[in-house]
Amino acid sequence: MAVSVVPRYGRGTGVPNPVDVHVGKRIRTRRLFLGMNQETLASALGLTFQQVQKYEGGANRVSASRLAATAEILGVPISYFFAELPTANAEVSLKDQALRERLERPETIELVRLYYAIPDSTVRRQFLEMVKAVAHSSGQGR
Repeated sequence: MAVSVVPRYGRGTGVPNPVDVHVGKRIRTRRLFLGMNQETLASALGLTFQQVQKYEGGANRVSASRLAATAEILGVPISYFFAELPTANAEVSLKDQALRERLERPETIELVRLYYAIPDSTVRRQFLEMVKAVAHSSGQGR
């Protein structure tokens, strides 16, 4: 008699596969870093922005061909979407998880994008020093 295994995630469970969620977050992060909205990415892929929302949330899986097209549009190798993918045996500390969540926030991505948009490297360095000084004065700097 065979024992059926109930999946913890996937179709019919209401819980997306963690790999799909990770890939979706990487799509979102790169799109935001480029200053691209969902409509622009969707149009380039021949999709609706709602479909891009579903990809980014991990609700829908991105097919291999669609992922390749997305990588080309976003200017990254396909491997970018799988970078930092936690393995099943890896324990992610709460501290690491909190740091990752902060790095994925839209305002963080926008700050980095705008920082690198400053053409003068001296001005960029001065800005970085200013941010460090503010963080240290508020007790948040390291």
